Amino acid sequence: MARPLAVEDVSAQPDLWRVKAAPAPKPHYAGHRDRLRERAGAGGLAALPDYEVLELFLFRSIPRGDVKPLAKQLLARFGSLGGVLGATPADLRRVGGVGESVALDLKLLHEAGLRTAREQVARRPVISSWSALLAYVKTALAHEAREQFRVLFLDKKNQLIADEVMNRGTVDHAPVYPREVVRRALEFSASALILVHNHPSGDPTPSSADVDMTRQVVEAARPLRIAVHDHLVVGRDGVASFKALGLM
Repeated sequence: MARPLAVEDVSAQPDLWRVKAAPAPKPHYAGHRDRLRERAGAGGLAALPDYEVLELFLFRSIPRGDVKPLAKQLLARFGSLGGVLGATPADLRRVGGVGESVALDLKLLHEAGLRTAREQVARRPVISSWSALLAYVKTALAHEAREQFRVLFLDKKNQLIADEVMNRGTVDHAPVYPREVVRRALEFSASALILVHNHPSGDPTPSSADVDMTRQVVEAARPLRIAVHDHLVVGRDGVASFKALGLM
């Protein structure tokens, strides 16, 4: 009688006969973060376009994955790097891929820039550091989606005492109450004021309503010997000065 064939334990044999699965293809962005960091280190951040600067920042908020599409989407949605940083958290979160933590990180970056600009104004007479003042108000207001009226209160040396938002309004109007402006000036013991508001349209050209409101504030402040040095209108296209335009 023939001996039965033995069943070979193939699991104990070298699995040369098995077909090895091909390694998963690397994503197209593999190594991109390291390469971008190397370029930033070698050539300096100033040499990078805005979307790559934004990418580098998003690396810290989003530890893995390709953030280039998100960076480009944010710039397309808000028009510029300044527009991205100046956007409200609610508007940022409307962009796919932006959650609460990313929105907060972007607003922190904006706040750091705003405080840095304010430092250049706060420690010296405003009149003698006009370029720093213009940089500050542009950082604060150029990309605001709604009109905002602020007052810079100055002491006898024209140094900044306070920068206060007096009113926030709609896309094309913020109510201004001259008596309230003067009352706050007295509370701060301010000797002079600079009025500031923004035009969300982007065009800083003063309107006739802006001119009338400025005259009302000047007239309310004059009996109390509080000077109104200027009224600045901020837009994405620049900053208009009433004094430079001969409007006051």
